[in-house]
Order: sequence, then structure tokens, then C-alpha cells
Amino acid sequence: MGAMLTNNYPLPSNSLHPSHLNAATTLPFSLLPLHTHVIPMEALISLPSSRSFHLSALPSKPPHPLPSLPFHHHHSIKTHHRIFSPTKTTRLNAQLSSSPATTITDLPGAEARTGGEKFNWFAHWYPLAPVCDLDKRAPNAKTVMGLDVVIWWDRHEGRWQVFDDRCPHRLAPLSEGRVDPWGRLQCVYHGWCFDGNGSCKYIPQAPPNGPPVHTFNKACAAVYPSVEQNKIVWFWPSTDPEYEDILMKQKPPYIPELDDASYTSTMGTRDLPYGYEVLIENLMDPAHVRYAHRGIMRIPKREVPGRYADREGGMPMEITIETLNITGFLAKQELGYGKFVAPCVFYVMPGWSSEDGSVSSLNIQEVSSTKSQQKQRRSLLIFMCIPVSPGRSRVIWVFPRNFSVWIDQIVPRWMFHVGQNLILDSDLYLLHVEERKIAKVGPSNWQKSCFVPTKSDAMVVAFRNWLRKYSNNQVDWGTLPTAYLPPTPPKEQLMDRYWSHVVQCSSCRVALKGLRTLEVFLQVISIASIGIVAAAKQGLMSTITRTAVVSAAVLCFLASRWLSHLIYKNFYFHDYSHAFR
Repeated sequence: MGAMLTNNYPLPSNSLHPSHLNAATTLPFSLLPLHTHVIPMEALISLPSSRSFHLSALPSKPPHPLPSLPFHHHHSIKTHHRIFSPTKTTRLNAQLSSSPATTITDLPGAEARTGGEKFNWFAHWYPLAPVCDLDKRAPNAKTVMGLDVVIWWDRHEGRWQVFDDRCPHRLAPLSEGRVDPWGRLQCVYHGWCFDGNGSCKYIPQAPPNGPPVHTFNKACAAVYPSVEQNKIVWFWPSTDPEYEDILMKQKPPYIPELDDASYTSTMGTRDLPYGYEVLIENLMDPAHVRYAHRGIMRIPKREVPGRYADREGGMPMEITIETLNITGFLAKQELGYGKFVAPCVFYVMPGWSSEDGSVSSLNIQEVSSTKSQQKQRRSLLIFMCIPVSPGRSRVIWVFPRNFSVWIDQIVPRWMFHVGQNLILDSDLYLLHVEERKIAKVGPSNWQKSCFVPTKSDAMVVAFRNWLRKYSNNQVDWGTLPTAYLPPTPPKEQLMDRYWSHVVQCSSCRVALKGLRTLEVFLQVISIASIGIVAAAKQGLMSTITRTAVVSAAVLCFLASRWLSHLIYKNFYFHDYSHAFR
């Protein structure tokens, strides 16, 4: 079982990789990365076969028994979100040999052929941002699927609105505007104002006795369907009027644990300088954690009889792809399950099995009946991977759990983000470079160029097969040019934390402001102390007092310098050298 942390209290996870449910690794729980400890999953979570995380659907009688999984999509007549139905699925039994003689893509059933049903990237809901990081007083700019949008709070409707981020007048960005005293979104270029429906309510330059040009259709802002769900703002990437009521027909994936007060739901978000495909396959790769994040997470080694163990403790892993179809796939690991819900959601959960060893097929009523049973300790690792533009992506992460909830209530959110951002930084540069190497050989040649002979790569290969079968090996960006990736900037700019995270995170913004204020305060105290000593006349201050004041001034100055270094490393740039780990 392994020892628990000090005082037997597991600390919140700062890991951003869902490999810790595999037998090769365990779920790390820690406050800061340099003091990360891990607790074996068996000690953290005990799940009987009839108990599981689940996604509760809105319909009371689903058409088919649903898998008892952490969450699922709401169903409708137009949605493709009936995950892992018995029909139209490709079963991938990635029973790989640990020998390099066989690759995953050589196995029967592992091939994902092109042709047939295609995935429509513009017919799904996309998460934009956690509500806790949005400011109701000002517009918030985001980019998803190459679409520039602005999120703003409509106080008349009492909800978040999502508009195309351009004013119909001269295409100035509405995200640079303001919410005026009447609760309208105002473009600050010429003062045009819009209500929550996108209707132009005021054009300052239009004469009052002239034609009502503000009522013309061309004066309206383009509005995207949007909804707040699970404390996240989602939007539908089309302003076509036919999708105005899309929420009544198709809903985003719903995760009940994120609305359950007995679970923690501390979220984080980060913009990344590599594409959606690389982001997802990195999160699906459990084997890299011990190597790419060495020195950040302490993962106990497990002895494998008759096998040489290296310093990091890498070992074989058992991962099997249970089901794959256009909506995603389900992967079975030694101690849990991983599930990809296309296009954005990937999560890992502790394992359970039915009596026959297959994924439990409890329906909604059966799942609901389990709620009355004795409460078990549960946790999830949830990642929302968002395609921003070619070579750019965004991740929203949340690790809900129903134990040690008090820790998240007393520890500031920004302290968790310090460790979580360090984990993201530790493999950021190599993933950025890897993506460019993949682009050189061509995404369609990924299977030919990459040698993936072991089961630890099963989910990565499954994702690439899904991408090949349903989306021609890449994201369909619509009319957005995809022939090139952005140039590689200097490393300090590439691994920047301020613009990629801090300005988007309400907790880190406040923490940075507070720490900067403390730094200035320490400098003022230092200078003032020296000034007092210099101005004091001989004899008015004893030698002991003078020495104490000077010592305090020096300590305050050194503390301000240390604090400045701490701020820079945790809120602006923190380099990571693998060679010296």
C-alpha cells in the first residue's frame, strides 16, 4: 500500500499527466513540485464494481444502456455524443508484445482506414474559459479553432455572451472595448454599442433625425451560441442562425462531479506553443512522466523481476484500447480507464470492472441507485484540450476529488498553479520542437515515421488512428491557412508564463500584484532605514540600535531581491534543463 503523506493527509495533485492510474505510476499529490510525494492508487481510491464516476444524462430513458463512466454527453436527435454504442465502432485490441519486433499499427484491428464517416470540427461545443477567471467588468478575448471571440457579461440577461471579436463598423476588436454604464458591449474605436443579442443599440455618429442605420442587419455583431456549464463557458463555433437553438438539441459534455459540493473543483488553464494533436497525445502518454518530469514528481519505483531498472524506474505498461468510434475511444489501463471524448475532453479515472471483466454497462437508473450506497474516496483527472490555431493550443485542467477537500479551501489556487505550470514547462520545449519534426515528415506519415512498439503508446496510437480515420490526420481548420507553423521564438518567449497563464488566471494575477507590492514595500523599508541612520545625529542613536537598523535594511533588501527572483521564476519564465536533473 505504501505510506501516506505527513499526518496521513494526501495533498492536492499538481500533476498534469493522467498516467498515474497506471501500474507503472501512481497519482501524485502535492502542494509544490519540489516536494511532491505520491500515494499508491490502492491507498487513495477503493471502488467496488458497482460504484463509479458517471456522467448524468438529461433524458430519463436513454435509448441504449450507457457505460458507467465518469461522465457522458447529453443526448439528442442530432448529436453524435452517444459514446461507445454497440454499433459503428472499431475495436482495437492493442495486445502488444514488449518486443520491438511488433508495432501497434501492425496489429489486426488497429488500422484506422480513411473514408466513410468524417468528424465535423465545427459541429461541437468548445470550452472557452473557467468562469472564475473571467472578469464581468470587461470583455475577455479568446481564440478557438482559429475563431477570435470575445466573452462578456450581459447583466440584463444574467449570462455570459460570446461574440465574434470584430465590430461590424471597421472590424476593430470588440475585446478591446468596454461594458458601458447601460450594460452594453461598446466598441472603443467609434463607440458603437451592442446588446446581448448582437443588435446595435447606438451609433454616436448617426444623426438623430436621420435613417435608423443602427437597426440595419449589417450593423449587428455576430453572436455565437454559448452556455455556462460545470463552471466553464462553452460556445458553438458557428454564428449561422440555424444554430441559434442548438443548445436545445445538443449539449456539451456534463461532468456532475464539478457541480457536486462534496468534490473539489480547482481549475487551471494555460496557452501552449504547440498544437492540439501534440497536446492530447502528450497527456495520453503515461511512459514519459518519469523521464520528462524528473525532479518534479517523486514516483516510487516498482521492482520487475528479471528486468534491469534504470535510474528513473521505467517499466512495461498494460494499456488496451477497448472501443473506438467517431466520438472517441475508451482505454483500459492496469489500475483504471482513460477516455477521449472528441474533440476536447480527455480524462483518467480509477478502475472498476463488471463481473465479466468488461466495462460496466449500468444504465442511468442503476447508476442513480448507487448514490445511496456508502461514500467512497474518488478522484478524476480531467483535461479539456482546445485547438486554438495551427501550432497553438490551450488546456483547461481540473482534478476533482471527494476527500481532503479542506486543503483546497485553505491553500490559495495560485500555489497549485506554480507547481502545475512547472510540470507543463518541463516538456514544453521538446514538444514544440517535436511538432515541427512531425510537420516536416507530414502528419499522414506519422505511423511510418514513428516507431511505437510497446503497449505504453496504445492511447497515442489510438488517437492518431482516430485522427486518420475521421479527420484526414489533422484538425479541419476550415478556411484558416494550415500550410505552416508559427516560427520558433527565443526560449524565454516560448516558455513565457505571464501571457500564457497569469493574465488569464484571476488567482495568479492577484498573487502577482500582492507579491510585487511586498517587494516594493521591502525596498522602501530598506531605503528608509538607511536614510534614518544617515540622518540621525551622532549620539542620538546607540551603536547597537544603529547596527540593528542597518542589519534590518540589509535583510529587507536581500529579501526583496529574493522575492524578485521568485516572482520571475514562477510568474514569468522558468527554464528547465533535463541534462542536469
